[in-house]
Amino acid sequence: DMRYTFWAERCILKERIAERLGQDMKKTVITIARSYGSGGKTLGNLLAEDLGINCYSREILRMASDESGINEALFGEADEKLRKMPLFRIAKKAYHGEVLPPDSDEFVSNDNLFNYQAKIIREVAKEESCIIIGRCADYVLENENVDVLSVFVYGSVDYRAKRVMSALDITQAKAKDKVLKTDKQRRTYYDYYTSKN
Repeated sequence: DMRYTFWAERCILKERIAERLGQDMKKTVITIARSYGSGGKTLGNLLAEDLGINCYSREILRMASDESGINEALFGEADEKLRKMPLFRIAKKAYHGEVLPPDSDEFVSNDNLFNYQAKIIREVAKEESCIIIGRCADYVLENENVDVLSVFVYGSVDYRAKRVMSALDITQAKAKDKVLKTDKQRRTYYDYYTSKN
């Protein structure tokens, strides 16, 4: 039963976090990377509720938009454009943290949009204990003076395809195809900004 498995994973993760942090939950950021369909986002939201802390996912895009003045839709579109670029797999652009000013020709470039997201991630991590889903947060916070616990949530392709089938009401073949394609896109996105393979 998928519901039991998911509940058990949540309990195990919560127990391991409590062991590492102690009961006082000192200021800590939990980053959750996940394979598509694994339930990582749902797990992050439930865990945040259990721990009484905020969980950030797409909220990072809104916050980056507010900070930069750039339309929020451009942040989401940048992910899609980046994934469709033919040289995407070849070019590597490691994140270095600098954001460009509004008068720059590259102000709304994919790289600058990512840098604004990373800036928000760093600011949130310094202000509060929280959970951050995706957005290469583990890498962005790697050299920051912040206590970070990084988690990767995954499952078998069949398990994830079943979850996607149920959520999107699509066939098993389409669900499996979506799982594999989205995993590849996420890996490529991560590799592009972190220069990791």
